This record gives sequence, structure tokens and C-alpha cells, in this order.
Amino acid sequence: MQVEKRVADLVEEKIADRPELFLVEVKMLPNNKLIIHVDGDEGISIQDCAAISRHVGFHLEEENVIEQAYNLEVSSPGVGEPLKLVRQYTKNIGRTISIRLNEGKKKEGKLLEVTYNGLIIEESVKEKGKKAVTIQTEVPFNDILEITVLVSFK
Repeated sequence: MQVEKRVADLVEEKIADRPELFLVEVKMLPNNKLIIHVDGDEGISIQDCAAISRHVGFHLEEENVIEQAYNLEVSSPGVGEPLKLVRQYTKNIGRTISIRLNEGKKKEGKLLEVTYNGLIIEESVKEKGKKAVTIQTEVPFNDILEITVLVSFK
């Protein structure tokens, strides 16, 4: 979509001098809500989101990119949002993740490493009648349908 491409370009322009920040996605919903998800290697501040919002909003109005009224929302991806970029995987090393595989199975474990081909996780495996053991498993990117970070309240 043309609007999403222009918005992505505007965000990239605004964060060009901030290598720790990165664009995750731009979505224009049918209800004219424009959602921009931006993240950072160490998170992103409300001030950064506000600055991106002002920059994008100003240029969209100046260029008359969107004809109808719209709502602009700039934030980091919410808790429970699937990870979309390898850079997000790296940021979440050490956290517990849930991986939905292409064939429908699920794996859960602690993300240990991001490799060229996939992810290495530490998962607990229990065989019938035996004590659970912790193993390291490599999950190729090609087998992954979706990854989410599991929130722990311990």
C-alpha cells in the first residue's frame, strides 16, 4: 500500500540518526487507524514515539497522503505481539519464548542464541515415567510460523 510505504520512509528518515531504534511495522487498518510499531535495542521512550508521531503526522498532512480522517498511533509492539524481526529475537535473548511451528506444533523455552539459520532454545523435555531434562534445541527459521515472548510474573 502506498500510504504504508510513505509512512515507513518517514519513520526511517526520523530515526536515521538513532541506530539503536528500528521500525518493526506500519499498518493502515480499515477503520483508518494508522499504526506504527517502533522498537529499540534497549526499548523506546515515550518521547521518541511522540517525536516520530509529530514528524510523520506533519509530513502526511503537508503532502496530503491520506484523504480521509485517520488516527495515528506510534508505540512499541505490545506484550504478546509476535516478534517480526531478527533484531527483536536478539533483543530477547535470555527470555522465555513460545514458538509456533509451521506444522502446528509449539515449543517453549529460554532463548539462548540467534544463529544464521535459526534460534537455539533451552527447553524442558519430560518423557513418560522419567524426570524432566533440559536440552538445547536449534529451531530453523524456515520451521517457524510465529514467535512470542512469554511474560513471567515471578
